[in-house]
Amino acid sequence: MATEIKAPTFPESVAEGTVAAWHKKPGDSVERDELIVEIETDKVVLEVVAPEAGTLTEVMVEEGDTVESEQVLGKVGEGNASADSGKKADTSSGDDSAEKSEETSESKSEDKKASGGNGGGKQHEVKAPSFPESVQEGTVAAWHKKVGEAVKRDEVLADIETDKVVLEVVAPADGALAEIKAEEGSQVESEAVLATFTEGAGGESGGDDTKPAKSESSEDEGADEKVGDKILAPAARKMVAEHDLDATKISGTGKGGRILKEDVQKAVKDGSAKKSSGGGAAAPKAAAAAAAPAVEGERPEKRVPMSRLRQTIAKRLVQAQQTAAMLTTYNEVDMTAVMELRAQYKDTFLKAHDTKLGFMGFFVKAASEALKRFPDVNASIDGTDIVYHGYQDIGVAVSTPRGLVVPVLRDTDSMKIADVEKTIVDFGKRARDGKLGIDEMQGGTFTITNGGIFGSLMSTPIINPPQTAILGMHKIQERPMAVNGKVEIRPMMYLAVSYDHRMIDGKDAVQFLVTIKELLEDPARLLLDV
Repeated sequence: MATEIKAPTFPESVAEGTVAAWHKKPGDSVERDELIVEIETDKVVLEVVAPEAGTLTEVMVEEGDTVESEQVLGKVGEGNASADSGKKADTSSGDDSAEKSEETSESKSEDKKASGGNGGGKQHEVKAPSFPESVQEGTVAAWHKKVGEAVKRDEVLADIETDKVVLEVVAPADGALAEIKAEEGSQVESEAVLATFTEGAGGESGGDDTKPAKSESSEDEGADEKVGDKILAPAARKMVAEHDLDATKISGTGKGGRILKEDVQKAVKDGSAKKSSGGGAAAPKAAAAAAAPAVEGERPEKRVPMSRLRQTIAKRLVQAQQTAAMLTTYNEVDMTAVMELRAQYKDTFLKAHDTKLGFMGFFVKAASEALKRFPDVNASIDGTDIVYHGYQDIGVAVSTPRGLVVPVLRDTDSMKIADVEKTIVDFGKRARDGKLGIDEMQGGTFTITNGGIFGSLMSTPIINPPQTAILGMHKIQERPMAVNGKVEIRPMMYLAVSYDHRMIDGKDAVQFLVTIKELLEDPARLLLDV
């Protein structure tokens, strides 16, 4: 008996994920708890393991497909793939005899699906996805299928557009739409009924050999368009126009060589159908650009979809600038005392704690002390309410190949410098491997970002909502400074605090930054709490 492989249960703040990679192919044997597939969300990469030992018999979602919480991804069976396929072949070849002899109810069910009669079968309600708590309603952006049109299981039926993401509604089984209850442009709520769906409906009579042709032709229903010697289905024609592709370079797999939507999607992924600089379908554009100066040599461009993490980063940064009255105050700190302390004890520290003594431990401890003295900086805004936090949870921005993530150090006031350094090293390693948990990146009352490791001398950090302030560290650079009436060369660092002026007055922001400066220039203050 086959066991379903399901996507993990996503947290409330995560609506959907993308199939990043399958580590097994149909027919491969798997062990219990062995990694099979990875799901990428806008925050972390989740691993899906085999629920039991056996053989991967079916993959129901491909790499790049969007999946929802607990959606079925594939199946693991006891037998091998060849045995399963042989069983299916036997069932297919016995359709005619099953129809006549009515041996079992299961045979009749399989025969009914194969014949694809318009009588249909079991009916389902097609519902909108469960929206996250922060999303109240969505708009039916587009129906990709018409009533009566044949569709396959998990094929996209409609798109629901919310203020954050576009959610896809897929077919619950092979069949056809019986009735559409929410037209394009209408507003729908979470789990609202969009349509009714009938299993097995929508196909023409015939055996299994005619089913693929029907599925392809249903994709092509409507006004086809001929480009050169190629015939484009309506859905394919729309995608070709959207991605500005050369249709003559796309190989069609539909009936009569027609180019289907799937063919265009493959061409987009491969980058094999980009328009050339002249001739064919690109001739009108080339003529329009004739007045442009000629450029010798190749000028390559590459278009890739924005990752969910990058989309989330972009959305939150724009949101912060649009909703907060953001202002930045600057100061500079003499790092002489911290650097001397670090040089004196770094070897002893490494032996005692098995981790290197860096600068972040000092900054986190200094920020924790400053946050206790200025509670407005440690607060957040929730609508028209101010939430004062009686604890210090500091997020530390970590750069990864996929983008910026901000894991959170909890209760930093009670952490030792060694604990801070160890945790930050662990965060950095797991962030680069995509192993951070969602709970480790939620919450936080304040954030520290260090652009100095990349050579930044001064910058304006952007607040991480709903927090009201963020500290920016920068490069340590020797500069001539006036010390007791004499010019001395000192290692100096510019500090920046961006804050929400709706919550924090300029006086408090400046004094907060000065407190951090004083604690770092005299680290003994951190021990003596003065």
